[in-house]
Amino acid sequence: MVTMSSTAIVTDSTSDLARHVADEIGVTVIPLYVTHGGKAYQDGIDITPESFYPMLKESSELPKTSQPSPEKFKEVYERLLGTHTSILSFHISGGLSSTVEAAKRAAESLAKDKIHVVDSKFISYGLTFQVQEALRLARDGLGAMDILSRVSRLRDKIELLFTLDTMEYLYKGGRIGRVQSLMGSILGIKPVVRVEDGIYVPAGKSRGLRQAIRGISEFLVSRYRRQKVSIAVGHGQGQEYADILCELAQETLNVAEEPKLFKVGPVIGVHTGPGTVGICVRPIEY
Repeated sequence: MVTMSSTAIVTDSTSDLARHVADEIGVTVIPLYVTHGGKAYQDGIDITPESFYPMLKESSELPKTSQPSPEKFKEVYERLLGTHTSILSFHISGGLSSTVEAAKRAAESLAKDKIHVVDSKFISYGLTFQVQEALRLARDGLGAMDILSRVSRLRDKIELLFTLDTMEYLYKGGRIGRVQSLMGSILGIKPVVRVEDGIYVPAGKSRGLRQAIRGISEFLVSRYRRQKVSIAVGHGQGQEYADILCELAQETLNVAEEPKLFKVGPVIGVHTGPGTVGICVRPIEY
């Protein structure tokens, strides 16, 4: 006889949640796809940041990204419903990908009263912070609707900002959005981009990455002041500047937990390119 546990947590590979960590904590990660040279790679499985960025730099053609099919989601959901009474499925912003729509189609074809698909309105650790909070609340015994309510409140208090070495990849990948206004900047200007309501919006521009990083820090200080926060700092082949950003954040914010350091995965990296550095911040008490 199978013993049913309460809530299963699902996300996708744009969360930048390392697969071994996801396995350890019991989160199911569904990969998106990167297609290059006629071959489709599963994000985080067949292709990693270590192999992806050199390929991106050498390629004359921008790789393409795609979401999992509804059938893939259905397969995962059916398996999890065999051991759980409900599923919370958190995904990349619907403003940047059709992933959440594919998940919703799968949920509606199965048991939409048991499967709750959430548009995180974020990418990367903006998504992961929501997943981790949902997991914590599920382990505390909260029901699905209570978890969704709490995570929704947290979502409104998360900030994710990043700077780019070049806007070429955002432009080529069609993810430029409202950041288009920065395209006319002179050579050497580095944009600061904020994820707001699920899309990329301009948050400033600077003469160089160090100044952009200071701009990010100043924005976050004005947002959180001395509130206790947790931070995650990521990069796409930009380790040096990620270290600078992490150190500055620890000096200026009330970082109450060990910072999470990660590499931006291939699907997000297609559109942000090498040299990207960013930070995600969430309050610990909200």
